[in-house]
Amino acid sequence: MSVDLNILLKKESGKVLFVGIGNVLRSDDGIGVYISNNIKPSANISSLTVELSIENYIGKINKLNPDILVLIDCVDLKKEPGHYSLLPVGQIKDFTLHTHNISLSRISTLFKMPVLILGIQPKIISFGEGFSAEAEKTANNLIKLINLSSN
Repeated sequence: MSVDLNILLKKESGKVLFVGIGNVLRSDDGIGVYISNNIKPSANISSLTVELSIENYIGKINKLNPDILVLIDCVDLKKEPGHYSLLPVGQIKDFTLHTHNISLSRISTLFKMPVLILGIQPKIISFGEGFSAEAEKTANNLIKLINLSSN
């Protein structure tokens, strides 16, 4: 069951940490990194970019102690390119694109807080820089939505 991003972004949700995951050299796989790099921090919203090595940031994320952790990543949702869903991490274990060193569902057990995945359906994950038009449009809309909520 998908979580409503607008509800998550309300101040009542507490502090939300968005973590950008992905390989910027594999087209749409780098979309999570792009989004996290463009989130403006506020009292309730912060971001961290980890690229391919989230396992190296477990201690730092737990010390930051957000109320909710949102991992932003390219995920094969079996939908049209650019589609996004915000899901509890347990719902994506069969759908994640395993281009990372460790599965996100496994790594999520090492965090103290609830973990959600903001998954964006890729169009292209082959080697190359730049995003598909669909993924980039979704990313820019998500960035705008997240940044507007912090005002």
